[in-house]
Amino acid sequence: MKKSFSNTMINRIIMGIPSGHKHLRTIIETSEGEQFLFQEATVANLVRAYTTIKTHPQKRAIELKMEHLLEKKSEFAEFQLIETQREEKHIIEELSEFKKEAKA
Repeated sequence: MKKSFSNTMINRIIMGIPSGHKHLRTIIETSEGEQFLFQEATVANLVRAYTTIKTHPQKRAIELKMEHLLEKKSEFAEFQLIETQREEKHIIEELSEFKKEAKA
């Protein structure tokens, strides 16, 4: 199912470090009572994509895709969302189509 979320559909967002953990967790609770828990890396990737588009003088869209990295910095996990080489126009087309089909 495709679903679109506006601010009015979000009841609350909770973010913090749970007891016994080192990394942030984020709970997003919808007006329909659904709750979604996001790990810190997921939120960081959303922020990275958002920041890239909002601060870049030319970029209008970005796609991050899961990759298993054999070579990486030691502090990073093996599985990472990495920028693809997909053309922006195709990403924008997919976003536009999703918006048309999604329940709001």
